[in-house]
Amino acid sequence: MTEFEFEYLRTFLKQRSGLALTAEKRYLVESRLTPVCRRFGLAALGDLIGALKIGQDSAIERAVVEAMTTNETFFFRDRIPFDLFRDTILPEALARNASKRRLRIWCAAASTGQEPYSLAMLLQEAAPRLAGWQVEIVATDLSTEVIEKAKLGLYSHFEVQRGLPVQWLIKYFTQIGEQWQIAQSLRSMVDYRQLNLLHSFASLGQFDVIYCRNVLIYFDAPTKSDVLARLAAQLAPGGALLLGAAETVIGLTDRLSPNPKHRGLYGHAEPVVTRGSEMAAPLRVAAGV
Repeated sequence: MTEFEFEYLRTFLKQRSGLALTAEKRYLVESRLTPVCRRFGLAALGDLIGALKIGQDSAIERAVVEAMTTNETFFFRDRIPFDLFRDTILPEALARNASKRRLRIWCAAASTGQEPYSLAMLLQEAAPRLAGWQVEIVATDLSTEVIEKAKLGLYSHFEVQRGLPVQWLIKYFTQIGEQWQIAQSLRSMVDYRQLNLLHSFASLGQFDVIYCRNVLIYFDAPTKSDVLARLAAQLAPGGALLLGAAETVIGLTDRLSPNPKHRGLYGHAEPVVTRGSEMAAPLRVAAGV
């Protein structure tokens, strides 16, 4: 692969997925796209890039994007964001929405489904408090391949060993041969949709809770700012946005503010108050947004 071909691929991926591929990731391109070449009967990466330039095969274009986007996930990943949901975010949302008795959650990078299903299990455990409520989990991802896997809810023994409590494996999964399938009752709680975060997601409506974890780290600063601004627009008043531990809104948007007590938790920033010619700085959101 020539330097020119690599630069073309970087531009292609940035435009299609937001992925900001640095020069030192060239090895990653070769390791991930070589199988794509074999799949489509192409002799080398140069031939694959040539096919992208022609732009007449959407299957190749989709395969390249999906091969290069990271889909690393597991049940209750990093644990803290899920403990926070159970102990703080959910009780606050139930109190806030008591009159309308509706709760909407969005997993914006659902991958193969472990994150939304982890939330579904927590909601199932809280079922007595949710009697009579309309609860919706919308789960989206760029990759149609991982979305289809998520819908099936079928996981290998290795996958269910990663982060999933044994008692919940027994309670919520059925073994099918060498795989485990999550209960239909939980699968029916999640509405999976293919979605590119670079495109408008206004049609999804507003959410009380948004999980968009470990996605922004792959974008450049302007793309991060754009996505965060649009996430803020979809976050209901008093709602909670959860980002990955290595992600932040600071310096990227003034529409969101970090919770001072919980790392990775964000809410709407307080409006700027004008006092004569002086501008008061935005206040941080209260704990337990």
